Amino acid sequence: MVQKKKRTVCIIGAGIGGLTAGALLAQHRWHVKIFEKESVIGGRALTLDMSSLTINNYKEMLANFQMHIPFSEPSLEAIFQNNLLQGYHLDLGFHVFGGGITDNIKQATPDAFIDMIRSKLYTAKQGNPYLFATTTDKIKIIPNLLRLFLSGETTMSQLDNVSIKDMIKRYGNGKTKIILELNSRLITTVNNLDFISAGEVLRTQKKMKLRGVRYPKQGIKQVCRTLAESITKHGGELHLNNPVTKIHIEGGKATGILAKGKNHCCDAVVSTVLVQQLFTIAEKNHFPKDYVQHLQSLEGTGSLCAYYALTHVDKKVIGKNFVFIERNVGVDGKDAAGMVDLMSALPESGLAPPKQHLVQSYVICNPKEAQHQKTLEKLKEILDAQLENIVPDFRQHLKWAIYPAIRHLDGVAKTIENEKPDIKTPIDQLYLIGDCVKAPGIGLNCAMNSARLLQDVLIEK
Repeated sequence: MVQKKKRTVCIIGAGIGGLTAGALLAQHRWHVKIFEKESVIGGRALTLDMSSLTINNYKEMLANFQMHIPFSEPSLEAIFQNNLLQGYHLDLGFHVFGGGITDNIKQATPDAFIDMIRSKLYTAKQGNPYLFATTTDKIKIIPNLLRLFLSGETTMSQLDNVSIKDMIKRYGNGKTKIILELNSRLITTVNNLDFISAGEVLRTQKKMKLRGVRYPKQGIKQVCRTLAESITKHGGELHLNNPVTKIHIEGGKATGILAKGKNHCCDAVVSTVLVQQLFTIAEKNHFPKDYVQHLQSLEGTGSLCAYYALTHVDKKVIGKNFVFIERNVGVDGKDAAGMVDLMSALPESGLAPPKQHLVQSYVICNPKEAQHQKTLEKLKEILDAQLENIVPDFRQHLKWAIYPAIRHLDGVAKTIENEKPDIKTPIDQLYLIGDCVKAPGIGLNCAMNSARLLQDVLIEK
């Protein structure tokens, strides 16, 4: 029996999407080469060891990912001067996994086990947690939404151009309205219900299998590290500090890449860079004009995050994930949704030194709002008030707080007008993956699902 020649794939970017794609393809006898411009893996799913960073290192890293710190308590300079970050690990932005995504992790790392902290979604009142959607709530909404939730892709596609606002007008009574308002915002990281696609929300909910949320023990870095180990175990290569400066395209086909002055030929090129920036490394003239215009017109999402270092957290709320909607905030869509994650406050999260707790949270905004100081001040007040609602005495136990503002939480917003591109491009053998492309979910979930779609395409070839 003659074995097929091993094919080579060059993946641009060692974020969660690139690493997942590399791990999946390496298992199918692809020779995987991943090129990452930074000195560490993770991309926008990066976990930073704050003990090893100076304030300038931290600010530079944030700037590389279109982030800045508008607020901190005490000042960022004082936090670093007094070594208050020793033993802490901070994700670059707010990250949790949707329940169904664990299947993707298992497929990409079949020989390893990544232990996950699990939580349902809660709300809180004066320190008391309540399930956001009880069994009774779910039973009440089933007659209206179960048919749609269990429908096939044909129905989902028909709903792609129907807004969540219109769906709420039809089905949104009582708790159903609140569930649709909140879940759709969290699934898309968009606050304006006029622009959120009902089809996309239902498709993503179906993929997530309504299993709540997950956060890996030892942080997001543990997922990235495990994926990288799987790649190298199967003969793959990780090239850090190795930015790709050009994708070679000849006769309508991608033939390789240029990185640090060296050409690498391959059978497929996979880009995880923000799609709006694709043409900084791929010449526009090889692509149809309407495709170029479409990619460059796409808008991302933003957020204000908050990391709180606490010396004490009540046992009845620790380990839970809390969701909220703040009404009439003045952002696009009027209301703003977000999460306060106390899964990260558990010792097994590995994010804080012994006997300390790290709480991470975020509130959704758009990229322009993420750069507007007055809007950010209002959003900061919301995050602080939400944490105080969950942990009423948090200020007594606060060591420090850092608030990163992110202009590109997701590379492309999932909205009706903002159609994400397919993983296949008009160029043969050139593919796009990550949170910028058409795949279920947002952020980490979208990136990993896009890697699964890429695997299906390349394994067929």
